[in-house]
Amino acid sequence: MERLKLLQQLSFGAQVAEDEVNELARYFVHTDQWNRIFKGDVDIVRGEKGAGKSAIYLLLNAMSNDLFDRGVVMVSGEKPRGTTVFKDLMADPPTTEPEFIVLWKLYILTIVAHEMRSIGMASPELQKVYAALEEVKLLEPELNLSGLLRSVQTMARRLISPKLEAGVELDQQTGGVSGIIGRISLAEPASELRSRGISSLDGWLEIVNQELKKQKYQVWVLLDRLDVAFADNNDLESNALRALMKVYGDFRDLDNLHLKIFIREDIWNRILGEGFREASHITRYEVMSWNYATLLNLLMRRMLNNDVLVEEYGIDREAVLADNDKQEQLLKRIFPIKVEQGNNPETFKWMVNRCADAKERTTPRELIHLLSCVREEEIRRLELGGKSPEADQLFDRGVFKPALARVSKARVETWLFSEYANQKPFVEKLIGQKAEQTPESLAERWGMSRTDAIAKAGELVSLGFFQQRGEQSAPTFWVPFLYREALDLVQGRETGAPKA
Repeated sequence: MERLKLLQQLSFGAQVAEDEVNELARYFVHTDQWNRIFKGDVDIVRGEKGAGKSAIYLLLNAMSNDLFDRGVVMVSGEKPRGTTVFKDLMADPPTTEPEFIVLWKLYILTIVAHEMRSIGMASPELQKVYAALEEVKLLEPELNLSGLLRSVQTMARRLISPKLEAGVELDQQTGGVSGIIGRISLAEPASELRSRGISSLDGWLEIVNQELKKQKYQVWVLLDRLDVAFADNNDLESNALRALMKVYGDFRDLDNLHLKIFIREDIWNRILGEGFREASHITRYEVMSWNYATLLNLLMRRMLNNDVLVEEYGIDREAVLADNDKQEQLLKRIFPIKVEQGNNPETFKWMVNRCADAKERTTPRELIHLLSCVREEEIRRLELGGKSPEADQLFDRGVFKPALARVSKARVETWLFSEYANQKPFVEKLIGQKAEQTPESLAERWGMSRTDAIAKAGELVSLGFFQQRGEQSAPTFWVPFLYREALDLVQGRETGAPKA
């Protein structure tokens, strides 16, 4: 087949898992991490943006029938794509962590009850749960997740509101509001109220858990896209996620009701930095990580998902995927040996290194983006009359650096500047400068003292933009290749006079 025609039919897949749900299962890398998550041994999945958290979330949803055969009922607390369910909270958010805790518990109870009733799970005890939620109009069949969350928020506010309103019981001893609406109580009710069918949120959740145990089912409640839900307000995000983690802690005694939370590592670290004692009790977690071997396997799975390539090159797909040596051989057959001559790494190692942040982490998202850009640059080169690469190689080595420049630009604009806008003025002052800076050069460029410059650089270190090198007393701050092209940085170390 003509090289240009083959490239035009080739695809490395989408950068974002949500855009390729149907294809995901075909080339998802089934690592030990995935196996532990699928077995139910992991509750908290952490990772950098683009590390594959959403891919796991979507794959779990896609395998809901297989899980159901194992007695696991999947309940999604968020839509996999489009506008986040939690968007409406931004306009009028809960103001305190306790309010968020009530919101989370009531929301989880409600979506679990919806799912259990929809699959026909019923018992006298479960009917009591359904009736309690129906009474406050939280089991309306026409409610989607967004509408349900709005109703839950209204109900949560009524439960914790100090104001007397219709449907709120008064404490008989103090005359104050007891936080009871219908059959749902904020606190554990007295025996007289329990006899009237009133239970606390925790009490209703315990009833659900006991009924699941009797019927030999588990429920997994999946919560993803939390970084999108509260992206515009760090304080709101911290309140929401700290409250969610406290709710997770309260669920530890519920053997058949599990939260499965997918959270970005930088957001997790920010919560920890603010002080979070409960973190020491969270042990069922997994941090998504990738290395050369797993990224190579990911590349191979995506390449060999193209039937046209497999047929044209006569590749035994299964044999290649089962043998690391065969993967290396195929890599050298299709890609140039090196992008840059001299004492530089071979092509795939070059790609992995160039897509790494300052913490030396390469995520699938950046690598897939680079591969797609390499393909597009090669197509453009051939369309303009460029010669085909030698032998079976699909890509000329000259297309890799322009492709990396596009990845770098996207990383800076859609992640660094978009999500950390407060850092943009400081990063922009480095445009056109050298890739390694001293505290003195940063102080001069940022117009601040050496001490303040080191502190600001430390913030960028935590984001993976700077890598701190040298002695603690005389550090330097190095920018990885992932960011250099977008900022027009050049190799070398900058120096500068100290600024008071």
